Amino acid sequence: MAAPVSPAPRTVEDIFKDFSARRSALVRALTVDVEEFYVFCDPEKENLCLYGHSNGSWEVALPAEEVPPELPEPALGINFARDGMSRRDWLSLVAVHSDSWLLSVAFFFGARLNGNDRKRLFSLINDHPTVLEALSDRKHGRDNKSGVDNGSKSRHSAKKGNDGTTKNSRPPVVDDGYDDDEEHSETLCGTCGGRYNSNEFWIGCDICERWFHGKCVRITPAKAEHIKHYKCPDCSSSKKSRQ
Repeated sequence: MAAPVSPAPRTVEDIFKDFSARRSALVRALTVDVEEFYVFCDPEKENLCLYGHSNGSWEVALPAEEVPPELPEPALGINFARDGMSRRDWLSLVAVHSDSWLLSVAFFFGARLNGNDRKRLFSLINDHPTVLEALSDRKHGRDNKSGVDNGSKSRHSAKKGNDGTTKNSRPPVVDDGYDDDEEHSETLCGTCGGRYNSNEFWIGCDICERWFHGKCVRITPAKAEHIKHYKCPDCSSSKKSRQ
């Protein structure tokens, strides 16, 4: 069964935070955790759904028993199609249904927002890649692979150390699990889950060593030039909570 639903978010920011957490969980299920996800979707089992939870976790489970359900439900029976089509096409199909579900949940929560707030919510959502786009972008940036192997994603990924010198530490990579191409390892944004794109500015956290789109953490290239040690929002929040 799906995990209990936390109290419904009420503001645009809260709804978008909920959306982002669920989206990141679904992207991870279809990329980093794809082997585990594949095993869970056994066609011999009953109708199964892929849930992304507001705490950032994902789950393959039976649909909710409540009628009507507390939240809109994701696509039912994703496991039945697993062995009837190519793995790539099956994952893409699950991704499309996951995107539809994410939007339905976000606008379920936003039903009582006014028109301007709903427009702002959709604008925030639309600024990030869909689950399908994150899945499809696994090949993006392959033409720039030589630059990655030399230790730097791009000139925008560089940060300054204590001595003022530039350091180009290589971002961590994750494997999306496709066995038909050994070069499907890409970097995921720690906020939106989007794949690395050499045309975008990225910045790495010196604490957790995750990498982020500059726009996701509101850091511009100009601002990054003055940051010696960057701490992402999660690491900054963790430090404050311990004080």
